[in-house]
Amino acid sequence: MHVFPLLAAFVGGEIVDMISNSGAIAKLVLLVLLAFSLISWSIILTKWSLLRRARAQSGRFVRAFRKAQRLQDIAAVAEQFKPSPLVGVFEGGYEEFKRQAQTSGTVRNLLSIQRGMQIGASEGITRLERNVPWLAITAAVTPFVGLFGTVWGIIDAFHGLGTAGAATLRAVAPGISEALITTAAGLVAAIPAVIAYNLIGASIREFAARSDDFALEVLNAVEHSQAQAPAVEVRR
Repeated sequence: MHVFPLLAAFVGGEIVDMISNSGAIAKLVLLVLLAFSLISWSIILTKWSLLRRARAQSGRFVRAFRKAQRLQDIAAVAEQFKPSPLVGVFEGGYEEFKRQAQTSGTVRNLLSIQRGMQIGASEGITRLERNVPWLAITAAVTPFVGLFGTVWGIIDAFHGLGTAGAATLRAVAPGISEALITTAAGLVAAIPAVIAYNLIGASIREFAARSDDFALEVLNAVEHSQAQAPAVEVRR
């Protein structure tokens, strides 16, 4: 029952000892890797929460849109579903719909409404993508930063070995093991970042596809509203 906590405490103590006995360059490398890791985890947790809320609100918004009798009805409650990027798609098209309806009493150019929705979709996806490239940077850079720390530590260990003149494995092994800590730290920073980058990227691509589909659904609703009422009365 108590084997695993004792093993974890022992391993943790060994790692702390290695870090405390490492050189200044290795400690600087570990500090840089820690900063990369903290920033990437902050982005991961923030984006995960944002995407979870956006997914939930998108489902609710689509259901509300399909139940609404008029575009004006869904426009009045769209603010409640703001975390969803689909709200920006709808609002981009609805603003153009209102302009045309107020000017001529009817919708004359569906292409303008479609362009408005494309702009709204682009803005929503851009907002979701903000700071995500940092995860790719972390995944690409941190293994090399850790490798730099390892190479420097091995050079330092062999330099100390040459100075001491004792060419034994016992003499060089502690320095090399301390140097390899930076490689491990680089991988610890990189692996979660690359996994999160791919998962978050897949979710954002899914939202982009849903935005395109929803834009077509809004266009259908606009056409149906025109077929039912040639002169559209829009709230001012």
